[in-house]
Amino acid sequence: MKLELKIPPAVVTLIIAIVMWWIDIYLAFGWATFGKILWVSFIFLGIGGIFGLVGLIQFYKYSTSIDPHKPNKASNLVTSGIYSISRNPMYVGLLMILIGYGFYLGNMLTFVVIPLFLIYINRFQIAPEERVMDEKFGEKYQKYKSEVRRWL
Repeated sequence: MKLELKIPPAVVTLIIAIVMWWIDIYLAFGWATFGKILWVSFIFLGIGGIFGLVGLIQFYKYSTSIDPHKPNKASNLVTSGIYSISRNPMYVGLLMILIGYGFYLGNMLTFVVIPLFLIYINRFQIAPEERVMDEKFGEKYQKYKSEVRRWL
């Protein structure tokens, strides 16, 4: 498929964040705004940052590729630490950051685009990565998939 592994997840996140900002600016209807909830925003941003950073550090620790365009460069299957909670902690981190940003903006309409992030990442990033991991790590990856959820 044309879009598979083409747009880096961080860029997808940025695009969704820009759309959220646009919605907040141009679709700020009184009934849809709830005001900034900074403490909730900071909690989600913090959790998202931690998930993403810990996932990245573990990839470096196990000397495996972090290149989202080339999952076939993965040299090790990381299943411990944060990867025992989620098979995709870096994507969970990006999702949490978007949710935190939505609370920062304080407009409930901004949350309607977050499912687009989930759909895109599931279809065009995670599904192709999983095919590669299945081919590369076979039964070990199948066992891991059966024990750990894709997101949370």
